[in-house]
Amino acid sequence: MNNDHFKGKYEVELKFRLQSKDEFLQILATIPHEAMLQDNIELDEYFDTPEQTLKLQHKSLIIREMQPSAIKLWIVKGPEVDCCQATNIDDVQIAKDMLATMGYKVFLSARKIRSIFFVGQFHITLDQLDGIGDFAEFAIMTDDQSLLAHYKRELIQLAKRFNLSSEDLEHQSYRTLLTQYAYAD
Repeated sequence: MNNDHFKGKYEVELKFRLQSKDEFLQILATIPHEAMLQDNIELDEYFDTPEQTLKLQHKSLIIREMQPSAIKLWIVKGPEVDCCQATNIDDVQIAKDMLATMGYKVFLSARKIRSIFFVGQFHITLDQLDGIGDFAEFAIMTDDQSLLAHYKRELIQLAKRFNLSSEDLEHQSYRTLLTQYAYAD
């Protein structure tokens, strides 16, 4: 398994809302790919100050726990849309305690079922969020900012192979979608 798929300061990502997860998986079965993990349960905890300073700066600080893969990540996104950095952590509780010591609190928790597939140099993340729907994220990470537009065009072409178009694009972050869903109850 090549973890180079997740190295880089920038992430080009297109998120599509799926009309049919089954159709998506049928198409995937016809395309050469490698499965990194399937049907993993992820718990994302979004941290911020009580004043939500990070949110106001268009940044996200996330601690992610994945089971059964046992992957644990510290993720920082923003302030630009394409900025995303992640690193493995050994002890989630120590990381959370450190954030609490610095005044950060959990302001949103999200649970999703996630599968990750590699198609060439790209990774496709298939997510199910309870009450919100099924999504496919087509992505690549890079340290070369000059390649962002090129990769976006290539991701659009890959998505077309799955019968996905601009009408299927989901422009809101999971954080926004989850917050809207929480307040809809």
